This record gives sequence, C-alpha cells and structure tokens, in this order.
Amino acid sequence: MIIARSVSELRKALDIKGGSIGFVPTMGALHIGHRTLIDAARKANDMVVVSIFVNPTQFLPGEDLSKYPRREEADFKICELSGVDILFYPDVSAMYGEDEVRICAPDVRGFILEGASRPGHFDGVLTVVMKLFNIVRPTRAYFGKKDAQQLALITQMVNNFFMDIEIVPMETVRESDGLALSSRNVYLNAQERQEALKLSSALKKATEIVMQGNTKSDYIKARMEETLLPLDVEYVAIVNRAFESLDEVVIGDTIVLVAARVGSTRLIDNVWM
Repeated sequence: MIIARSVSELRKALDIKGGSIGFVPTMGALHIGHRTLIDAARKANDMVVVSIFVNPTQFLPGEDLSKYPRREEADFKICELSGVDILFYPDVSAMYGEDEVRICAPDVRGFILEGASRPGHFDGVLTVVMKLFNIVRPTRAYFGKKDAQQLALITQMVNNFFMDIEIVPMETVRESDGLALSSRNVYLNAQERQEALKLSSALKKATEIVMQGNTKSDYIKARMEETLLPLDVEYVAIVNRAFESLDEVVIGDTIVLVAARVGSTRLIDNVWM
C-alpha cells in the first residue's frame, strides 16, 4: 500500500498504478462500514484509493472537530488488510489555502434537516468532496446510505457539474442489535449506547406501520417520536429521494430519517423504503 501525504505524491502513485479507480473518502476512525465500502470498490475497480481527512470546513463552531476520533495506526492497518492500493492522508495545508473559492450547497436541500441543524455544514462537505474528486479522478466513489442527505447532495453536485464519476450508494451497516455503525459511537458510554438503540427502534416501528398498511407520514412520525422518548430529538422526517417532504410514504421513493442527541453525542439514522 502506498501512503501519499501530498497531492503530487498521490498523482504520481495513480500514474504508476493505472486503470479504473474506486474511491472511498473518509474522515478516519474506520469501522466495518468503511470496510464494506472498500470491499465493494475492490471488486469493481482496478485499484482502490481511500482518503482519510478530518475536514475542518464541515464542522460548525462548538462541534467536535478537536476531539473527533483519530486512529492513524489502526486506520492504516485496516486499509492495508483490506487491500487498499493508495491511502491519501493529507494535512489541512495540503487541502486548503487562503481566500479560496467555495462550493455552496443548494439553497433548499442544503439547508433542511441536517442543513438546518448545521447551517453551512454541507458547503464544507461539498467543497472537500469536489477537491478530492478533482485530485483522485475516480471512476466510482462509494458512500454509505446512513448519511442520506450528504449522499443526495454529492450525487446532485456530480450531476450539476457534469462530472464523469459514478456514485455508488451502499447500505448502512449495523451492529447485531441494530445500532448503525458510526465513528462517533465511541463517545457513548454503556448506558448511552442502550439509549442510542431507540433510533433504530423508531425506524423499525416506522417500517412495521407501513407494512401494516398505514402510510400516513404524520401518524408514522408520531409513533416514532413516542419510541424515541426521552431522547433530545432534532428531527423526524419522511421525504422522497429528492428530499421533498411527503404526506404519505411512497414505496420505492421514500427515506425516513431521524436525528437525536444521546447524552452529548449527536446521532443520525434512516431507512430507505
């Protein structure tokens, strides 16, 4: 595995390797969910590139940028064992300069749900992903469905800017008890981890209600909110794939989403229907 810490080192490594590129952008603290993305990239491409970069522009003031989990040695080993060809591990100075051009999230879809809770977050996400895409020039890029709004906006960016990249959505990976894997799960103590299961339980409740024939969004959200008690819930939403609010679930074009704080940790989860 080649470890590239600068853009020039990465491009040199890419020229040596050649062929189709499967790209998995991450912020590190890798877990089984990331390995699932890497495995999919490995099967469909001549080479796999993983980036690890904790992107400062997507963190708001007071968020967990300084304490975001960083596990360099473990992450390098996971990448090596997963068959990654090139690991791109830049620092901030390699990615950002002074007075830069920025990519802005769309006025509506970029400022609802996650964007409403974290205004400006998606500007930072889209900016760094655009940079990474231009540096790596991947054939395919792999993203988890757990960050559904991020996935939708990155897909929109690729389409709006006519970028020749295939975005590959991957299913959310969960623990055996249903908890969606997240790098931030390490913040949870034992009691909080049990409380965190209410997010997946609420989504399971939504699925059960729809399977019983009730597709009314208001009813589903009310039952989910009951299941989430007493968590500090930021939102429960039912939207289509374009992130437009739905009065009723439409099978094949619906995402049910939840965001809540468990202790001081903010978690998100969703189910696609």
